[in-house]
Amino acid sequence: METFQSLLAKKLSDALAKAGLPNAGELTPATDPRFGDYQTNAALILGKQRGENPRTLAEKILAQLDVGDLCEPPTVAGAGFINLTLRADVIARKAGEVLRNERLGVPKATSTRRIVIDFGSPNVAKPMHAGHIRSIVLGDALARIAQFLGHEVIRDNHVGDWGTQFGMVIYGWKNLLDRQALQRDPLAEIVRIYKETNESAAKDPQVREACRQELVKLQAGDREDIDIWNECVALSMQDFDHVYKLLDIHYDIQCGESFYNDRLPGVVERLLKSGIAEISEGAVVVFFRDIPELADKPCIIRKRDGGFNYATTDLATVDYRANDLKADAIWYVVGAPQILHFKQIFKIARREGYKADFRHIAFGSILGEDRKLMKTRSGENVPLRDLLEEACRRARRIIEEKNPDLSEADKMEIAQKIGIGAVKYADLSQYRMTDYVFSWEKMLSLQGNTAPYLQNAYVRVRSIFRKAGESAPKVDELVLGDAAETNVAKRLCQFAEIVPQVLNDFRPNILANYLFELANSFHTFYEACPVLKSEEPVRSSRLALCELTGRVLQRGLDLLGIKVPEKM
Repeated sequence: METFQSLLAKKLSDALAKAGLPNAGELTPATDPRFGDYQTNAALILGKQRGENPRTLAEKILAQLDVGDLCEPPTVAGAGFINLTLRADVIARKAGEVLRNERLGVPKATSTRRIVIDFGSPNVAKPMHAGHIRSIVLGDALARIAQFLGHEVIRDNHVGDWGTQFGMVIYGWKNLLDRQALQRDPLAEIVRIYKETNESAAKDPQVREACRQELVKLQAGDREDIDIWNECVALSMQDFDHVYKLLDIHYDIQCGESFYNDRLPGVVERLLKSGIAEISEGAVVVFFRDIPELADKPCIIRKRDGGFNYATTDLATVDYRANDLKADAIWYVVGAPQILHFKQIFKIARREGYKADFRHIAFGSILGEDRKLMKTRSGENVPLRDLLEEACRRARRIIEEKNPDLSEADKMEIAQKIGIGAVKYADLSQYRMTDYVFSWEKMLSLQGNTAPYLQNAYVRVRSIFRKAGESAPKVDELVLGDAAETNVAKRLCQFAEIVPQVLNDFRPNILANYLFELANSFHTFYEACPVLKSEEPVRSSRLALCELTGRVLQRGLDLLGIKVPEKM
């Protein structure tokens, strides 16, 4: 099932060929509805390339452009844009096709890939904090969309479960642990013993040395230290799982840093043997002398003292994901501060001959109301679990006000869908590189570009069918008499154009903003066009339009990892 955009792009390509012109420019939805539904800048691009008048070229293209079966006669505007307006009967027919299609017209990718998506990746022995939300919800949304488009997706949680902090955790466990506190709140107690040990080690060289010895024993496989480490990891994973359950997140594999531990010496040997790495001042280093931006930024893969680091582990993960998991693409959903690190890792992987498509999907920060990194009053990171539970509590208060007669079970379920949805959508509706201010009031509002506004649009659709006491009637073609009907039908047909675009630059905000515009169009239609009080065949057509709106909102939000309630 082809979209309007792909059909018109083919016709434009044919017209350019017939006019003796190369393929140029692009066909995009019009930025302003006054100029039609789609527009192309082909004449402007060709005019610039050839030193010709773009408007003259536009007329030349129009002479060969045969779109009468889809559009009103095309027009040339401004410096040479070609504008195309879809015919209402064509929109009605296409909307009927989308209604009958279980994928809502979204085509599967023509070439599918096996994609490993590395997202979330918290550190063991400390709770996840609010900053983790971006990686988790962005990675999950991209995984859902890639899977819907037909790709095979492996979600990998690369947990930070190894490293120098464990020397301190184990020393603290042996010398400071309060078992009852550990039972009450495991992570809070682990964080306490780590902090106290860290403070002691800063003042006392004997404590510092004792911590180092614990780390050496752990790395050498000492039974007691391994048991303590295992318990720490298990307690942390329990806490993480509670957060993942709240967020409706699952992983296919959870290969922490410890999983790669025994592979690290092999990584260094391989890179030395191939000449990619060299020994410099006692460390093993990869230089990028031929790459100007990295020429003065070497990558250490084994420290002078023989210790390994993140770079060594990440090179071992590349090998595992490419060779063992047979990934065609490996996506890392990790914050912007790691841009340099991943540039280095990907360059080394390329030199080693790995063919996978490596992508670092970077993102900005979440800021508090003071526009600084989000912290608690005491300067700590805000625990993610607390933030999510607070979102559900606040949503619950709104439900109590709006609909106090709901059952207790309904209130809990709806509060979770609204609260968690609000937090996810506040993040996903931003361009991922933008820093954004976290505001409870804004994200839980029933007005504006928020999850509750979209969920409310879906609830409104369902309430129409509850009032009608019937499900959507079967219609072959919609009857579109009013401009508001045509507009919402056209938007519904564009869902199939939007979803594949998200993966072009990993931008779920494109889908979020589309859903917001759809909800706006639906509310305008709902106010302007009576549904249940209209005569046939208009009544059935409008009910079908409502049904399709509900399905697109539900599927679109589900691709963002957001659930819809049936009532609010």
